[in-house]
Amino acid sequence: MKMLGYYWGISGVLLILLSAIVRLSVRVFEMYSSPLSVLQWLLLVIFALYMAYAEGYKGFHLNFAPRVISRAQIFLVENNLNNFIYIVFAPLLCMGYIYSTKKRKVVSFLLTSAIIILVLLVRLLPQPWRGIIDAGVVLGLCLGTTSIVYFWFKSIQKGWVSPVPADFPDKEIPNKNVEAV
Repeated sequence: MKMLGYYWGISGVLLILLSAIVRLSVRVFEMYSSPLSVLQWLLLVIFALYMAYAEGYKGFHLNFAPRVISRAQIFLVENNLNNFIYIVFAPLLCMGYIYSTKKRKVVSFLLTSAIIILVLLVRLLPQPWRGIIDAGVVLGLCLGTTSIVYFWFKSIQKGWVSPVPADFPDKEIPNKNVEAV
């Protein structure tokens, strides 16, 4: 059961991100149905670079991705979380929605709420503007997905310690080196 929670937690987060990448990519390809002006190409490049840095690097690589892996490791070191409910909801646990500090839950829910509001607002934009924004988001999500896989492989190495806290509620579970999975 330990391994199931661990693998399902990380894989579930990756599936959520990949689903968003696929759905948004459709809008990006629709953007190319008509030619872009020089200004639109310039904004596309600038926004994509910004999202690669802000979302992909700062948001995912420096924070979210190592935290997902660190939180998934709890299934390998704590026996009290190896029950049906935690295993079913392992992706939510890895993202910090459940079994986390109050601050982590608030940050996770506020960030998700802000993303939902932005998604609803971007849907109101006509093409190519919607596609330009979606292209940047897709790039950031791709980098984020890659970061999760990167930290997943790094975590298998002996001595890996997450650079960010896991934010568990009762106590901080030490980032014990978990033997290769």
